[in-house]
Amino acid sequence: MSFSFFAAMSRLKYIERWALMRNSRAENLSEHSLEVSMLAHAIAGIGRVRYGRTASIDRAAVLAMYHDASEIITGDLPTPVKYYSRQIKEAYREVERRAERQLLKRLPADLRPLYQELFFSEDSEEERYLRSVVKAADRLSAYIKCIEEERAGNTEFRSAKQTIWEDIQERQEQLPELRDFLRDFLPSYGRTLDELELGAQADAGEPGDAGA
Repeated sequence: MSFSFFAAMSRLKYIERWALMRNSRAENLSEHSLEVSMLAHAIAGIGRVRYGRTASIDRAAVLAMYHDASEIITGDLPTPVKYYSRQIKEAYREVERRAERQLLKRLPADLRPLYQELFFSEDSEEERYLRSVVKAADRLSAYIKCIEEERAGNTEFRSAKQTIWEDIQERQEQLPELRDFLRDFLPSYGRTLDELELGAQADAGEPGDAGA
């Protein structure tokens, strides 16, 4: 018997984000999921190194990797619609849960528990923290998209950029590791390749050079 879970996941690359807005460059869910995964891993890593967090950094990355998996079935609902009212938000969350259950059915029975814990995790303090990291990374990815569009001369994302930034500002109050990422890494986004190379040359030394 053949199972279609990963074939379905591979179709994330066909689902475009920001469908209601003019894009200078289209962004699909596959690349967005990778970026959110990297950002979540980084934020959780900062939390571990600088703030004594004990949650799994790797789990943060994997949760982020699958955070939009349900949209293979539901499609990408624009954020203003999704959060228009509490009723719509709750109804859409139920649709997402049903979509996630449908995806799990596309796995062999013995593998389902492994992926079920990614979609339906326990309500522990660690899981709540990891989910907050993933959500922060998701919003940060959206903000980075706005920076890139603005740098390309597209003013379409100006309002979205402001709204998303306000949301990120609120989140960093509870996540100092997010604040650190914004300070240490966000300024580099939107720079040209040459500017990034110049910035790299200005960095203090290579990894492992501290004792040299």
